[in-house]
Amino acid sequence: MSSTRDDLQKKVEAAKLGGGQKRIDKQHEKKKLTARERVNYFLDEGSFEEIGMLVTHRTTDFNMQDQVFYGDGVITGYGTVNGRLVYIYAQDFTVFGGALSETHAEKICKVMDHAMKVGAPIIGLNDSGGARIQEGVRSLGGYADIFYRNVQASGVIPQISAIMGPCAGGAVYSPAMTDFTIMVENTSYMFVTGPNVVKTVTNEEVTSEELGGASSHSTKSGVTHLTAVNDIECLENIKTLLSYIPQNNKQKPELTPVKLQDEVREQLEGLVPENANKPYDMHEVISGIVDEDSFYEIHKNYADNIIVGFSRIGGRSIGVVANQPMSLAGVLDVDASKKAARFVRFCDAFNIPLLVLVDVPGFLPGTDQEWNGIILHGAKLLYALSEATVPRISVITRKAYGGAYDVMNSKHIGADFNFAWPTAEIAVMGAKGASEIIFRKEIQSADDPQLKLSEKEKEYAGAFANPFKAAQRGFIDEVIEPKNTRRKLIKAFTMLADKQVNRPERKHGNIPL
Repeated sequence: MSSTRDDLQKKVEAAKLGGGQKRIDKQHEKKKLTARERVNYFLDEGSFEEIGMLVTHRTTDFNMQDQVFYGDGVITGYGTVNGRLVYIYAQDFTVFGGALSETHAEKICKVMDHAMKVGAPIIGLNDSGGARIQEGVRSLGGYADIFYRNVQASGVIPQISAIMGPCAGGAVYSPAMTDFTIMVENTSYMFVTGPNVVKTVTNEEVTSEELGGASSHSTKSGVTHLTAVNDIECLENIKTLLSYIPQNNKQKPELTPVKLQDEVREQLEGLVPENANKPYDMHEVISGIVDEDSFYEIHKNYADNIIVGFSRIGGRSIGVVANQPMSLAGVLDVDASKKAARFVRFCDAFNIPLLVLVDVPGFLPGTDQEWNGIILHGAKLLYALSEATVPRISVITRKAYGGAYDVMNSKHIGADFNFAWPTAEIAVMGAKGASEIIFRKEIQSADDPQLKLSEKEKEYAGAFANPFKAAQRGFIDEVIEPKNTRRKLIKAFTMLADKQVNRPERKHGNIPL
């Protein structure tokens, strides 16, 4: 018996060393933590329970039987984060460069299945060179097994991917199907085909960082939602993200205790400039409405003409979608529409109420937008909000023009409450453009067409560039003073807490992809 126990202890110690001390040292030289260090840092102390520590690959091709490591390049198991159960897998770059084998994939699938059964988030820490070439189609089949589970888990349990090293080829599709992707700057990258293949096929010279680094994917492609300067910050980001979301689609986010007083916010008064063409920072509006220091922005560096993120209001977790007048005047374009639609669908899937702050002059015009499908992509946001059954409240701070008024959570697509500030302008288009069309003949025949246009512009603005016509029709529930916005929203979200909506029975809708 003692020899068996000794044998077990040796195997456990070997498993904890992964690919060996030399490879661990190399990982540290790159300013990266090892897979086991990442798991131990991320989870509450002493909470990790490992599954499959002694698993090994079953390959004998290419003399692979001579290269066997316990765990087979991935650490899997479960533990707690701030007391909440999560499942986790962390690829170990010290073992075959983290390459995925058949058994490596089986371990990941096992914890994903467990997470689905008990309704807990699944966290993937990716650090892998891709499929293990020596196993051929078996490793590719392993990827597909993971992809299938990503889809089954989508909208059922939260899925978060951290890219903490290379992630290439088929490996990129699992993170792409999860809810949030976080990349570490300068040490991680994602691409379907690497720089060498790109050069061969297209003759482009590009580095791994330029092609698929954290900066590229957070600003250009939108593949990654958050970036971190190092492994520790990356793991802390995941913890923060988890604090806003529930365990699964059957639960609601936990309420955070907060002491409420009169909740009037004088700093919101005068934020919107009198000149309708002058920008202001929507972040100031958000900070004046939500609980102090609670706003956690998502996709910050991508499509910054729209803001999305999590926050709390009266201790209640909410999702915020807001036009940003500081960038492109807050117009909706292809990227902004995709960004907001994806976020809205996540919030709806996991019972997170939505606050939509509106200052939108319309959709961005131009051939580039039309040829890249602004109609299709704009329809994604329209579809996402129309489909959402969580509590939905809009506040129009200034412009709400044209079709963009409809899309940005209007009463007509199912919003529960629509508030407007006195500075709101709800119309088909701006006063100048509308006047040029409506009064064209009168302006052209005038002795001074420019003066006549100015007069008609003021006339139109006086009649329509306000929230009162919409309020008279009931499209706006209440015109409120900015300082009272937070108080109104706390009451409204509390009242809507038990909202129930029954949708028509169907297999699934056909979102305009």
